[in-house]
Amino acid sequence: MAGLTGGIATGKSTVSGMLAEAGAKIIDADKIARDVVEPGTPAYRDIVAFFGRAILLADGTLDRKGLGDIIFNDPEKKKRLNAIVHPRVYQRTEARIAEIAAKSPDAVIILDIPLLLETGMRKNLAEVIVVYVPEDLQLQRLMARDQIDADAALARIRSQMPIEEKRSLATIVIDNSGSLANTRQQSLDVFTHLLRQSKQKDGSFSV
Repeated sequence: MAGLTGGIATGKSTVSGMLAEAGAKIIDADKIARDVVEPGTPAYRDIVAFFGRAILLADGTLDRKGLGDIIFNDPEKKKRLNAIVHPRVYQRTEARIAEIAAKSPDAVIILDIPLLLETGMRKNLAEVIVVYVPEDLQLQRLMARDQIDADAALARIRSQMPIEEKRSLATIVIDNSGSLANTRQQSLDVFTHLLRQSKQKDGSFSV
C-alpha cells in the first residue's frame, strides 16, 4: 500500500486518475473529509459548536471557503479543526482499506492524501509517492488555474510544506514537469512496481 501526495498545482489529481485507470484502488482523503462533515455528522456538530453558525451556508452545509479563510489566518483554529476532522478521516480510511482488502487481497491500494507528510499518515506505508514540479512551474500553473496574481499564488504555495521538502521525503517521485505522456508512463511504471509489492506484502496500515 502506498500514499500519494504533492503540492498545490503539481498535478496530484491527474496522477491519481492515471493510477486508477491502471487498476489501483484510490482512497481519496479529500472526499472522505467532505463526507465526515456532512450535516448531522458528529464532526459537523463539533465544528458548528466551535466556530458558530456563521460558517454555515443557507442550506445548512459548511461554508468551506469561509472556513478556509478563517483557519488560513489563525493557526490555533486550524489546529482545532484538524483535531475534529482528522480522527474521523482516519477511521473512515481504515474501514475502506479493510473493505478493499477483504474483496481483493492483492489490490494496489493508494491513499490519495494532500497532507500525507504533514499529518504523519505515512507510517507503515510501503511507499510514499510525491507528484513533483519545481516551485516556479508550480507558481505558473497555480496562477493560470485559479486566475490569481503571483503574490496570492505564492501565499498559497508557502502555506504548505515546500515541494522540495516533500520530494526529499518521498520513496517514489513522479516528475510532472514534462509532457502528459511522460507523466502517464511514470505512473504506469509506479503501478507495476506497486502491483509486484502487493503480491509480496500485506502493506498493513495504522494511524
